[in-house]
Amino acid sequence: MRYGVLGTGEVGRTLGGRLVELGHEVWLGSRTRENPAAREWAAAAGAGADAGTFAEAAAFGEVVVNAVGGRVALAALEAAGPENLGGKVLVDVSNPLAFEEGELRLSPVESDSVGEQIQRAFPHARVVKSLNTVNCRVMVDPARVPGEHQVFVCGDDEGAKEQVTALLGEFGWPQERVLDLGDIRAARAVEMWLPLWVGLMQKFGHADFNLELRRAR
Repeated sequence: MRYGVLGTGEVGRTLGGRLVELGHEVWLGSRTRENPAAREWAAAAGAGADAGTFAEAAAFGEVVVNAVGGRVALAALEAAGPENLGGKVLVDVSNPLAFEEGELRLSPVESDSVGEQIQRAFPHARVVKSLNTVNCRVMVDPARVPGEHQVFVCGDDEGAKEQVTALLGEFGWPQERVLDLGDIRAARAVEMWLPLWVGLMQKFGHADFNLELRRAR
């Protein structure tokens, strides 16, 4: 399958690299075609990997992955072009996280989410929020964390969620550990997990951890 991954940071490069390893074709997108980080990634990833603008990556991908920061996601997707997103599964792994005056802040929060903002701005895209609750290395290799820990999906399109669940299976997430939280409004809850995630990372000194939920039978 062809994937357009938007974002040349650690998250985008990690997801793109794993997709190439799995045999998919991947374009890594950024603001400019000659982005040094993207070009270096494409050269290292080998056959099946290329890099270009946000618009080129989105046009190439049968599935588009938003791996830019949540605060700039709408601008990046606008640059990608609504015409390149319509009808496609759009996996949003971003979080609206920033440090402002030394304090960790989320915006939007509680009554909105980046996932919802994306779905409103691009109504013909099939937005699925997922993977934003774990470190990018755990995203593509859940075995880094022992136990039966979970990952979440939410979105308005049931078929899109099924397709993303299958992708998560390729990454190593068994279907029974992928929890469907419902429609895209559930993105509010999973995005609000991030301040606690950051606090736990600081306490543990690393990012190889996740939630494991247990239910009474």
